[in-house]
Amino acid sequence: MNEQFVVFYISKTRQKMHKFIEKEIKAQGLDDLIPSHGNILTVLYNHKEPLTMKEIAEKIGKDKSTVTVLINHLLYRGYIKKTIHPLDRRVTLIELTELGLSKEEKYRTISKHVVETAYKGMSDEEVAQFLSLLKRVSSNFSQYTLYDEVSDANN
Repeated sequence: MNEQFVVFYISKTRQKMHKFIEKEIKAQGLDDLIPSHGNILTVLYNHKEPLTMKEIAEKIGKDKSTVTVLINHLLYRGYIKKTIHPLDRRVTLIELTELGLSKEEKYRTISKHVVETAYKGMSDEEVAQFLSLLKRVSSNFSQYTLYDEVSDANN
């Protein structure tokens, strides 16, 4: 294989995964969501307690302005709500609504299908090696991007 195609294969894989996730979202009847909402929902489903915008941004490795746009979409669709921190009125907390909580099983089904498809035909050892190499490639570019270091710290 030609090593010069690293960007091509990473980009092509991202495009295919994005299309796969879009298809899974539709199959689960979650047409009002987009793949980019997945990171935020994952963080909220896994933490169960309200989080600040800054905490969410750090956990998903995105800048606050990007997270704000995604949060506003989820807020508009009724999946999440904003509340004021009881001890610091300057801090806004983000938490799942009943609607958001009710979609967790469907969302986890999508995530499971993505993981199963990504690692199809790979042994546990191959998956571990693949992830290790992918993290190393990502780390090699960390000095050039602002948010990889935050994201890598959370993984």
